[in-house]
Amino acid sequence: MSLARVNLDDKYRLARGRVFMTGVQALARLPMLQRERDAAAGINTAGFVSGYRGSPLAGLDTALRQAKPQLDAHHIQFLPGVNEDLAATACWGTQQLHLFPQPKYDGVFALWYGKGPGVDRCGDVFRHANHAGTARFGGVLAVAGDDHAARSSAVAHQTEHIFSACGIPVLAPAGIQDYLDLGLHGWAMSRYAGVWVALKTTSDTVESSATVELDPERPRIVLPEDFALPPDGVHLRWPDPQPAQEYRIQEYKVYAALAYCRANRLDHLVFGGAGEAVAARLGIVACGKAYLDVRQALDDLGIDEASAAAIGLRLYKVGMVWPLEAAGMREFARGLEEILVVEEKRQIIEYQLKEELYNWREDVRPRVVGKYDEHGEWSEHHGRWLLPPTGELTPAIVARAIASRIARFHDSERIRARMAALDAQERAAAVSHEAVVRLPWFCPGCPHSTSTRVPEGSRALAGVGCHLMAVWMKRDTLMWTHMGGEGATWLGLARHTGTRHVFANMGDGTYFHSGILAIRAAVAAGVSITYKLLYNDAVAMTGGQPLDGPLTVPQLTRQIAAEGVGRIVVMTDEPEKYGRDAGFAPGVEVRPREELDRIQRELREAPGVTVLVYDQTCAAEKRRRRKRGAFPDPARRVFINERVCEGCGDCGVKSNCLAVVPVETEFGRKRAIDQS
Repeated sequence: MSLARVNLDDKYRLARGRVFMTGVQALARLPMLQRERDAAAGINTAGFVSGYRGSPLAGLDTALRQAKPQLDAHHIQFLPGVNEDLAATACWGTQQLHLFPQPKYDGVFALWYGKGPGVDRCGDVFRHANHAGTARFGGVLAVAGDDHAARSSAVAHQTEHIFSACGIPVLAPAGIQDYLDLGLHGWAMSRYAGVWVALKTTSDTVESSATVELDPERPRIVLPEDFALPPDGVHLRWPDPQPAQEYRIQEYKVYAALAYCRANRLDHLVFGGAGEAVAARLGIVACGKAYLDVRQALDDLGIDEASAAAIGLRLYKVGMVWPLEAAGMREFARGLEEILVVEEKRQIIEYQLKEELYNWREDVRPRVVGKYDEHGEWSEHHGRWLLPPTGELTPAIVARAIASRIARFHDSERIRARMAALDAQERAAAVSHEAVVRLPWFCPGCPHSTSTRVPEGSRALAGVGCHLMAVWMKRDTLMWTHMGGEGATWLGLARHTGTRHVFANMGDGTYFHSGILAIRAAVAAGVSITYKLLYNDAVAMTGGQPLDGPLTVPQLTRQIAAEGVGRIVVMTDEPEKYGRDAGFAPGVEVRPREELDRIQRELREAPGVTVLVYDQTCAAEKRRRRKRGAFPDPARRVFINERVCEGCGDCGVKSNCLAVVPVETEFGRKRAIDQS
């Protein structure tokens, strides 16, 4: 039998078959699948994708740019957002196509993407747009990237509660195949119920790879037959008074989403139920990545479907975590003594399940545990967690919770032995982890190594971006803010402290996103602050993407001068690249970076708002571009002569550069520069 021929474009080209792809690539393929389904149904649609990058969705915009030929062929426009809420507003606009004359398509379906803080930022837009509704042949899928452990974020975040507060149903895919299946269900639900639909992703899945099944008929979509929509429908219209919008979403749209979930079995029993040899006593409910943790935990405990049946165990997978579909959950819960809800972070399924079961008779109502055991949430010390809402769940944590609940009614030497082995593995891993903990640091050649330093006696305020790492270096740099709030904390602090002036770090990507408003606020408040705008020609922290629009250093100086900023100084490693007619705002000075300390000392004495623009290309992006032949290789390189080096280490301290490495010689430890 010959092997199948595989092409790297298969993930975007093949209509049917098994394809290997990453989670990000699955999200890029998703709108193409929707267009293909619409075309097969005789519906002429276009697609629109907009959002703002951020871990764990940092690579989605790059994948979409790389797939531009395929997107164009499917009538799908990718328009990166300047920020998350403007991108969401653009997606809202796609649902208004039928309000304008001469539409080119029957409808436009949209995909919004953003990380958790971007979801927080968009609450106002989401609520407005969801109340307004979607188009019959449109629909909006909001893809959220959650960083539960704050590995690449300024704060740990969870998006389900934000979406639910806006009345937006939330789908929780467990893996990459679910991205495709639930994503297509999301658009279908959005069209049927007239709501936006959220799709939650986490780094564990979106940054993984898998072989998925592509099929034009997968998933098979069923429209509910047990729910009556209002005579005038649930879709966007104009005029549309606000009370009518609120009535429609509360009376019909949320329940239409539930009916869709029920008809398509987005929540379903995995094992147990009808024909149980032993009456089940414990039921486990799980969703998304936590569902995979449950499956791994059961495997680690040696529990397969046969042994689960012998123990008396059921498993239920929830595909839509809000609102929780009640009929399927009631059927699952019938006859159980206890239900363990496994979900990451704060409870959302657990609270809904308790509410649904509250009015059951006490003799048939199962006990519900999850974050806490049967002692309850508020009556006990808050540290008594069964499944902690902090950090991330792991299969070992989940296994421990499952084993403890099984032990209440079933004695198993095998489960105890397996759990002891897991505990031993965790202890060993904890010891090895402590031995290799290493803080992130600036890349060799990073402009932030120099630009984030402040003169003796000064303090700086941190911002979002790679330069945030200055807070754990000896740089007198204090707390960060959310993206776009850089320096604004000083407005509330300035009049109440003896400190007269601070510096505030802000990246060029943040400035373009929303940071200019913080500068405007500082000017309006009349405080003394120096913004250090770190212009490094790339959004380095998320993969080196370009800014989402035009912004040169001269243009930047003209913008901030128009805002009323006082003195503006541009510092660069290449002052000669700016000629006499560079287009700077009047009065702007261009100085070499060697004068950084002197210029900062001058700026901190100036009253009002001043700006130092530090212009130097991101070192990581330089290396990427050199590999592609798009950036000049330096004609000169710096070396350390081993025979002259005294091994004092001062070069490493002064440069703060990781490329300065120790070298062991016969005369002792010397220093060298790693040229790679």
